[in-house]
Amino acid sequence: MQATAYTYDPESRSGQVLLDDGTPVPFDAAAFDAGGLRLLRPGQRVRIETEETGADSKTGADSGAGADSGAGSGAGAERRITLVTLHTF
Repeated sequence: MQATAYTYDPESRSGQVLLDDGTPVPFDAAAFDAGGLRLLRPGQRVRIETEETGADSKTGADSGAGADSGAGSGAGAERRITLVTLHTF
């Protein structure tokens, strides 16, 4: 899934991305580190992988091509970013 870097704190290695619909989604240091990046600037296009967490989560994992299917899932489920890396063409 693609997104745009919105905020990034280099000390905590965490921040937020904006999905293409404008929804902000936070990411933690583990997701940033999984992507192998050293720095992220607001406005950069990124590729993210997510997993669903919460009451309605069945398998818990969404990655790569299947990540888009998590948008709009049932009540109680939340999206958690597991990887942030630069989007390459």
